[in-house]
Amino acid sequence: MKAAKPRRICLAASAGGHLSELLKIARVWSDQRVCWITTVDVVRETLSKSGDVHVVGECNRQSPLRVMAVFLHCLRIIRKERPHVVISTGAAPGCMAAVLGHMVGARVIWVDSITNVHRLSLSGRLVRPFTDLFLVQWPALARKYRGVEYVGAVI
Repeated sequence: MKAAKPRRICLAASAGGHLSELLKIARVWSDQRVCWITTVDVVRETLSKSGDVHVVGECNRQSPLRVMAVFLHCLRIIRKERPHVVISTGAAPGCMAAVLGHMVGARVIWVDSITNVHRLSLSGRLVRPFTDLFLVQWPALARKYRGVEYVGAVI
C-alpha cells in the first residue's frame, strides 16, 4: 500500500500573541508539509525548522497602501504554495492568507485570539464567511455566534 502524501498546510499569523498561539498548536502538523506566513524576520530561524517561511510585513487598516502590498505578497505565496489547508490566528496577514487560500480551494481553519472575550476580532469577523472551521477560546462567543465552535483555550 502506498503511503499517503503529506498535505500542504499554510500557517499564517502576525508576530506576537497571534504567532504564539499558532505555535502552540503547530506541532500537531509536524508530519505534514508546512509553510509559514508571518510579519517579522526575527522568527524565521525558529519557524524554518518546521517548514518554509515567508515574511510579508505588518499592515493594518490605517495604512491602505501597505495593506495592498501585503495582500499581493500573500497572493504570490498562496499561488506558489497551493496549500490544502490554511490555519490562522490572525491578524490582517492571516486574514488575507485565509481568504486567498479559500479562493484556491484550501480548507480554512481560523482560531480567534484568546484576547477576544466579548466579540470576535475584526479579522475574524471579516474571514468568517470563508472558513470551514471557526474556533473561539471562550464558550460565550460560541453561544453568541452561529457556526463558531468552542474547543478550549490554546494557551
